[in-house]
Amino acid sequence: MELVYYSDYAVRLVNTEEPGRNKDSLTSVDAVRELFGPSMQAARRATDADVTRFRSVRGRLRAVFTAADAGDESHAVDLLNSLLLEFPVSPQISGHDFRDEDGRPKWHMHLADHPSNATAGYAAIAAMGLAFHLTEHGVDRLGLCQAAPCRNAYLDTSTNRSRRYCSDRCATRANVAAYRARKRLEAERSRTTGRSAEQSQDSSAPTER
Repeated sequence: MELVYYSDYAVRLVNTEEPGRNKDSLTSVDAVRELFGPSMQAARRATDADVTRFRSVRGRLRAVFTAADAGDESHAVDLLNSLLLEFPVSPQISGHDFRDEDGRPKWHMHLADHPSNATAGYAAIAAMGLAFHLTEHGVDRLGLCQAAPCRNAYLDTSTNRSRRYCSDRCATRANVAAYRARKRLEAERSRTTGRSAEQSQDSSAPTER
């Protein structure tokens, strides 16, 4: 398993909140456990106290994406380094659940955490995964959806660094909105041009005496 895989942990946590829509799905210990995905052993450590702790880490991770999205690379790195120092992990070689054709383990790097609570474990993995993604692909690969009011976090994996939306749905919605805005502008310009032409004709008409 590539270490950059763990960067999705950060995205999942950040996107449990949609500030622009005043929505927050991180409201229970069950919601916390769902974030771990198949890591059921780690999820079982979660308690009600982790809901508040997860929200705190979420805000700090969103700040990393916000700084990166604004082009402030140094600030994004500083914020992420702060998380890495507070929530350390130990990389280990693992071969569980992965076998080649001869039944031998497919050795890969795995992040082993030794946390005091579920939040510390999740935060450590999310921060390390995001750090690997940032150093491998660049700070500008961390973004926030441009389809207002979404602002969900995403990781840009496009070949030309052109991603601007968190999903195809948001991209379609933004394109439709832009198209309608252009049509309204064209219609307004047409009306303005028509009124100008009428005024010009009126001013050039002969005056009766």
